[in-house]
Amino acid sequence: PACPNPVLKTPVDLTNVTSILYPGQERGGNYKPHGGFRFDNAKTSNVTVTAPMDAVIVNGARYLVNGETQYTFDFISNCGMMYRLGHLLVLDPTYQKIADTFPAASEGDSRTTNLDPQVPVTAGETIATAVCGTKGGLNVFFDLGVYNLSTKNQASQDATWASNPAHDPQLAQHAVCWFDLLPSADGTKVRSLPPGDGPAGKTSDYCK
Repeated sequence: PACPNPVLKTPVDLTNVTSILYPGQERGGNYKPHGGFRFDNAKTSNVTVTAPMDAVIVNGARYLVNGETQYTFDFISNCGMMYRLGHLLVLDPTYQKIADTFPAASEGDSRTTNLDPQVPVTAGETIATAVCGTKGGLNVFFDLGVYNLSTKNQASQDATWASNPAHDPQLAQHAVCWFDLLPSADGTKVRSLPPGDGPAGKTSDYCK
């Protein structure tokens, strides 16, 4: 079936978002097909993250960053859109039960584990109530990546770009600029915010 319009419900209250991580850029020495939201004025890591779209959870992971457990989940909708939420710190109890089935967390190992059966989720449902890290200083952000599984993106049509090992065919070549999939006013707000990564700025292979 066709995707809804708008495709996504905004997964977080934008009031306290200070900057946006752009999808499709190099950050920290690695290519990132996903973007995210930063909360640089936050006094705590308490940020509620909700599901932006009806979907099923197909996989997830728990891993350590500076010794602190982080969670990520991949969701696929029935219209062929996949979204990934990452750097979640405190999960809603429903999702904590799911995460407890994943292999024990280890430092930097974010490899995902498939779920069988897959778990349905409804747009607007609370996934997490706190994000990212508190050890070594408060660093409040979470990742959002959106991928159109039914077609490759425009960037992948460039053979040189597509042949770069960093631009993997599973994620990077299906990633989209999710700014354009949000409700119109929220998409405008997101584009008006400063970029969350200083060196990369608003550079993006997907957002034009």
